[in-house]
Amino acid sequence: MPFIDLETNLPASRFSEDFLKKLCSTTAAVLGKPEDRMNLVVKAGLPMLIAGSCSPCVMLSVSAIGVTDTAEKNKEHSANIFQFLTGELGLTEDRIVLRFYALEAHQVGKKATVMSFL
Repeated sequence: MPFIDLETNLPASRFSEDFLKKLCSTTAAVLGKPEDRMNLVVKAGLPMLIAGSCSPCVMLSVSAIGVTDTAEKNKEHSANIFQFLTGELGLTEDRIVLRFYALEAHQVGKKATVMSFL
């Protein structure tokens, strides 16, 4: 049950429903998770600075159970997600930052319980 949070200073008009669906399917494939378990939010038009510049940029966080817990996994995830974001948004790699968070099943609630019991 991954959570994808994209924060950007790009305008909301850049993030159509089609983009959201592509981001969902891409990150699901990258993480090896079914699309129907993905949770995604885009926060656009934010005041942001990366590497001393307010030029267009993106910070994307990936929180997931069992697939973001090693450097080797995250290196591969990073390469694939960067490829998608640079291609779709026209940003250079230096304007994108990713953060990976490893979740435990007891930290995610669903259906009035936690994932440990589902």
